[in-house]
Amino acid sequence: MENKLSLLGNQKVGTLRGQMGLTMIELLVAIAILAILLSIAVPSFITFAQNSRLVGQTNDLVTSLNYARSEAIKRGVRVSVCSRFDNTTCSSAAVINWDAGWLVFVNPNNNAVADAGETVLQVRQPLENGNTLRTAGLQRVTYQNSGFSGNADTFRLCDSRGTASGRAIVVSLQGRVSTSTGTTPCP
Repeated sequence: MENKLSLLGNQKVGTLRGQMGLTMIELLVAIAILAILLSIAVPSFITFAQNSRLVGQTNDLVTSLNYARSEAIKRGVRVSVCSRFDNTTCSSAAVINWDAGWLVFVNPNNNAVADAGETVLQVRQPLENGNTLRTAGLQRVTYQNSGFSGNADTFRLCDSRGTASGRAIVVSLQGRVSTSTGTTPCP
């Protein structure tokens, strides 16, 4: 009994065995495992971010086109979506590059210009991260008061990965919008 009490009072006994730290080897093994896991996860995260960006930009365009169609029917006038030069002006007629964004505006005179007195309903700012949005030749899509579009075309939305991940946004003559992935060549 006396022997046990003297051991309890001695603070140096058992300190090496009760140590709670890490050895250098354990730390290096943990860092190596972390490095391996990060080398697998980071590329997957980058692909996830790129896919999410493309889906978001595709949804923005589809939403704007559907909004223009809806407003044309509701207001009983033509509503156009055009490639954007600035917040109130469409790009010139020769521009098929929609990277700078787009405008949705009431276009009763069907002249492809957001004239004074014509209401700009929506402005989409430029695409992020160098993504491209092109058409085969349309500078604008105009919806009639029936909801039909006199313009059928395919928009091509692409990022640095090219055609395999590119998105096609198709506008039919009936004004319907559909999308597909990896089906259209990227510029």
